[in-house]
Amino acid sequence: MKTLPHLFESNRAWAAKVRKADPAFFERLSKQQSPKLLWIGCSDSRVPATEICGLEPGEIFVHRNISNVVVHTDFNCLSVLQFAVDVLHVTDVIVCGHYGCGGIRAALDDKRHGLIDNWLRHIKDVYVQHEGELNDPKLDPEARVNRFCELNVKAQVANLCATTVVQEAWARGDELAIHGWIYGLGDGLLKDLGVCITALDQLPSIYRMKSAKAG
Repeated sequence: MKTLPHLFESNRAWAAKVRKADPAFFERLSKQQSPKLLWIGCSDSRVPATEICGLEPGEIFVHRNISNVVVHTDFNCLSVLQFAVDVLHVTDVIVCGHYGCGGIRAALDDKRHGLIDNWLRHIKDVYVQHEGELNDPKLDPEARVNRFCELNVKAQVANLCATTVVQEAWARGDELAIHGWIYGLGDGLLKDLGVCITALDQLPSIYRMKSAKAG
C-alpha cells in the first residue's frame, strides 16, 4: 500500500508551525467558515487561491476546474455557487484565469486529447466569438494564448451572471459582485481585467430573468 509518508510529515510540520504562531487557530477554524469570497479558478497546481491572495485557510471558498469554466449544466459548479451565495452569503465571486493556461492552449490546437475535448468545446465557443481578434497576425503565438486566457475569463463572468443563482440573489437585493481577474505565473501578480458586474441591468436584456414574484 502506498501511503505517501512525506506528505503526512509535511502536514505535521505545517500544523505545528501554525499552532506556534496562533495556538487557537485550528479551534477557531473548526467551529465555522465564514468567507466573503468565492473563487472560481483553474485546476492548475500553480494557482492556489488562498496562497496567491495572501489569505489564511477559511477566507476563500473555492471551486476549480480546467480553465475556470462556468457551464450552465455543470451541477458541481452550480452547487458550489449556490452554497456560497445562499448559505455562506459571500459578497464577491471571482473568476480567475491565468496566463499560459494549458487548457486554453489545448483548445487552440486541432489534436485529439480524449475526454477533455468535450470540456474544451466550451472554450472553443469563446474562440469563435473572438476569432477575428485572436487571428490578428500582429499577435505572436504567446500573446494569442494570453489574450485568449483573458477573453475566456470575461466569457465565464458573463456565464456566471446568467445563472439562476446569481440572478435570484440580485432579485433578493443581496450585495453580490462578480469579478474577472487573471494571474501571471511569471511574476505572481493578479490583474483585474476591468470586469465587475453587480446588478441585473448590467447584462444584455436577453439574459435578464424576471424574479418569481414578478410573475
